[in-house]
Amino acid sequence: MLRPQDTATRERKRLDGLWQFAFDPAGEGSGARWFAGPLADAREMPVPASFNDIPADPAARDYAGDVWYQTTVRVPRGWAGRRVVLHFESVTHRATVWAGDIEVASHEGGYTPFAADITDQVRAGEPVRVTVLVNNTLSFQSIPPGVIEDGPAGPRQRYWHDFFNYAGIHRSVWLHQTAAEHITDITVVTGLDGADGTVGYTIEAEGSARTRVVLRDASGRVVAEGSGPRGELRVENVHRWAPGDGYLYDLEAQLVDDAGRVVDSYHQSVGVRTVKVSGNRFLINGEPFHFTGFGKHEDLAVIGKGHNDAFMVHDFELLDWIGANSFRTSHYPYAEEVLDYADRRGIVLIDETAAVGLNMGLGGGIFGAQGYTTFSDDTINERTREVHAQAIRELVARDKNHPSVVLWSIANEPESDTEGAENYFRPLFDLVRGLDPTRPAGFVNVMLAPYGKCRVSQFADVLMLNRYYGWYTHTGDLAAAELAWEQELRGWAGENKPIIITEYGADTQPGLHAIGNQPWTEEYQVEYLDMNHRVFDRIDAVVGEQVWNFADFATTSGVMRVGGNKKGVFTRDRQPKAAAHALRRRWRKKI
Repeated sequence: MLRPQDTATRERKRLDGLWQFAFDPAGEGSGARWFAGPLADAREMPVPASFNDIPADPAARDYAGDVWYQTTVRVPRGWAGRRVVLHFESVTHRATVWAGDIEVASHEGGYTPFAADITDQVRAGEPVRVTVLVNNTLSFQSIPPGVIEDGPAGPRQRYWHDFFNYAGIHRSVWLHQTAAEHITDITVVTGLDGADGTVGYTIEAEGSARTRVVLRDASGRVVAEGSGPRGELRVENVHRWAPGDGYLYDLEAQLVDDAGRVVDSYHQSVGVRTVKVSGNRFLINGEPFHFTGFGKHEDLAVIGKGHNDAFMVHDFELLDWIGANSFRTSHYPYAEEVLDYADRRGIVLIDETAAVGLNMGLGGGIFGAQGYTTFSDDTINERTREVHAQAIRELVARDKNHPSVVLWSIANEPESDTEGAENYFRPLFDLVRGLDPTRPAGFVNVMLAPYGKCRVSQFADVLMLNRYYGWYTHTGDLAAAELAWEQELRGWAGENKPIIITEYGADTQPGLHAIGNQPWTEEYQVEYLDMNHRVFDRIDAVVGEQVWNFADFATTSGVMRVGGNKKGVFTRDRQPKAAAHALRRRWRKKI
């Protein structure tokens, strides 16, 4: 699916702003046809944003169920005779959409786009009512999973991911137009041949118009041309895309009719680079690459997971300041603007699905004991795996052309030490490799499945480990933590695969200080990171270190979380803790 774009032949209209909004706790709206007219007793709600923190009402924050959004948009008069499409970048976790009284789309999955051709439901120059039913409940057959449990105060949503279950229309909504004959998808695969680069392309389209492509460099100079729906372009003395050097070419795909007129045009940015795993090395453009950076979250005060350009740019400035060259889109696909910006800034990404919380063993102090079996006919099962598979398909389809994306992560901290886990994940790894053989794939291993016990790591090209020696185990005893951590890590190093430490961190209350190893202090966070770095530096197979987390973020309530997760090296409003300065001293030496 191509993102809406303004080109010589296409036009788009952003529908962001204040929409009408209503809660539907009884789930009666569909049967009562709320979509067939203006929403009754509605309030205004900003789009894009999570709805949870907007009202001054605790019930809204923890709400689980149906909510309704509605707006009216006038189709531009100049769009007469054109194909008109309604495009949503993200609705969490599922959506049903009506144009007027007609249902036009339904989508499961809260972080990838979907669209509907509404040409037959609209007229150029006239308004159309757009209504969206959003549901944020989680079940064992959703990704991420959850369960609605009955309690003394009524039903309550439980989930096993350690970030808040924000919901709503989180990213932009577009109305856009194309010709009837139009490009539907573009795939590019790049390579290097000495000083030259190659750009393989596949163009998919509706209609019989012929295809041609033009590749331009950053100055607009044409460097290669081709014809036909697929082919390979050669770029002499190519300027490679590389970490820290986000050089992009522009591939313009065109559909041309018999008279030579361009009936459709679409621009795809191209970063020419290669990615490969060789033994325990991770190679970008044939050179060993060491990941420095973070796990992050789309998480902001008030707007929750709503995308915000100002914070995006500021976060990238902080990444540059601290010396980070990468981050993981933990634990879901991020807004497309983020990936576009990473492409331009030369920041390397591990791109992750929303498959987080597939582990009933992560109860206890964080989420509370729950007594469920992870993989079974009644919990996470074959239906769940198909939803998970579709999430992988949509992630790869959306992000396959981004040079910044170098590694697919298909799950975070799932149960991985059981036969059920092995059987669940084997076909998913087959799927992601079939969809994209050009990038390595992996998943993020949890401490409950240490070296020698994990049954899923055999499928991974790269070992990604989340470990909290010195925090959740050996708390306050960093000397013992160092010994235990190195012992386990040396076991993993014997697998002859690259190892990225995708999480290590300690909750830290900003401004809390003490003499000695006192957890939650800023001094302890620094000493904790120093201990981990000593271990990493002694293990040759470790090719990356991504601290958990870039910034403090909201979570569900619990005795282990004081105003959310405080493992950020920056506060939620992006002020540095002492650890940020310590990381800057380490990482900027590596630049």
